[in-house]
Amino acid sequence: MTLEKRIADLEALRERRLEGGGAERVERQHAEGKLTAHERITLLLDPGSFLELDPFVVHRSRDFGMEKTSIPGDGVVCGAGTIDGRPVYVFAQDFTVFGGSLSESNADKICKVMDLAVQNGAPIIGLNDSGGARIQEGVVSLAGYSKVFLRNTRASGVVPQISAILGPCAGGAVYSPAITDFVFMTEKTSYLFVTGPDVIRTVTHEEVTKEELGGSRTHASVSGVAHFVRADDAAVLAGIRDLLSYIPGNNLDDPPRREPRDAPAGADLNTFIPEEPNRPYDMKELVRRIADAGDFLEVQEAFARNILIGFIRLGGRSVGVVANQPLHLAGVLDIDASVKAARFVRFCDAFGIPLLVFEDVPGFLPGTRQEYGGIIRHGAKLLYAFAEATVPKISVIARKAYGGAYCVMLSKDIGTDFNFAFPTAEIAVMGPEGAVNILYRRELAADAPPEARAAKVGEYTANFATPYIAARRGYVDDIIEPTETRSRLIAAFAFLDGKRAAMPKKKHGNIPL
Repeated sequence: MTLEKRIADLEALRERRLEGGGAERVERQHAEGKLTAHERITLLLDPGSFLELDPFVVHRSRDFGMEKTSIPGDGVVCGAGTIDGRPVYVFAQDFTVFGGSLSESNADKICKVMDLAVQNGAPIIGLNDSGGARIQEGVVSLAGYSKVFLRNTRASGVVPQISAILGPCAGGAVYSPAITDFVFMTEKTSYLFVTGPDVIRTVTHEEVTKEELGGSRTHASVSGVAHFVRADDAAVLAGIRDLLSYIPGNNLDDPPRREPRDAPAGADLNTFIPEEPNRPYDMKELVRRIADAGDFLEVQEAFARNILIGFIRLGGRSVGVVANQPLHLAGVLDIDASVKAARFVRFCDAFGIPLLVFEDVPGFLPGTRQEYGGIIRHGAKLLYAFAEATVPKISVIARKAYGGAYCVMLSKDIGTDFNFAFPTAEIAVMGPEGAVNILYRRELAADAPPEARAAKVGEYTANFATPYIAARRGYVDDIIEPTETRSRLIAAFAFLDGKRAAMPKKKHGNIPL
């Protein structure tokens, strides 16, 4: 065989690989509003940067007539490329080939790129679109999932892991995305569930649709599994690129920096916090007003809305933000908010991203549902995460900071580097009304005049519910004007650039899971 013939055969095989499961199945993929695996990778990566690995791998199954059909790549496209010039490793399941099902062969392909990512300190991006384990292979395909899960776990905290759910993802397949750091979903074409509607109907007799059970809306607002929801494949892939601009390639690199950009011009922040302590305001707007260019990449926006988490830049520096949201449940901490924030804090700490907390918290949400659900255990997760974190940590007390919730939301004595407070801050065991009810319960009997109660509330507020008592004792490092928040934070984080801190030597702690 001549060299020309060999090259022609190679080119033909490469072309066959790009066809996936064939024109008909590709057309069906497009009709459902989905891109193919190759199209997704092209949109995700910098132009011309993709280096594909194992394009000619095929399955090894010889049962159920599988020996008659083999397609180059075997249902997953794997390789490396760059995003904004930075290396990443990626795998994209191809639903046009055997429904994107996981086989022994393509599990090995996925494991190979995951190993390379860890060895080379680069993010792992998984584009999921699969019918699950390949039934024809039985336990062999299940073992493939186990190999992937092991690598997800070992890579956790070493390199960022991002999952995009761009089609079905069911059964054992859901656990790989669950271990990864961030999960993206599309609005109408992606599903995540352990068991589908048909099985649920048979076992529990519940009637539920795929969308209700495992659609993006459910996982974004109810379960909290999805961190980001975008309109379609292209928007998800653009979102991944945006997210990666805030985070480092691995746990030894510094977070990426960009040219500083001014915050948007806006009204004076001195008048932003309402004088009335029970009047809500939008903490998200405060965060945007101090961020470079007003950009705030919010994470899990629709889940546990009483707390905000996400990324901003301050003077070009990436910063992770955790903030109570007075617009929802007055900004209280509950089970979902505690877990949501704790996992984000641990991600930032694992990858060296400084933490900024805006605190306006009246306490933990009371009630039997919270107590029975384990608010003590779940609230302790957030406390543990903040106390464990060794990255630069700054908190700003905007208004209320009451009781145990004050301690949990990055108080001075759980290791904050700088604690600032606005003049509107109220730092106390509880609010003035509740404190007066306890302290003066005999003096202020039911027949006491309203003026007497008002006087005691005013007295308690003046003496205890202010930032000055905490500042005199060093629990607050400075009381600042809201308008100078941005400049003070940029300066403070600059001074913390050289922070060196470590936990006592141990295998790992035992967070109250």
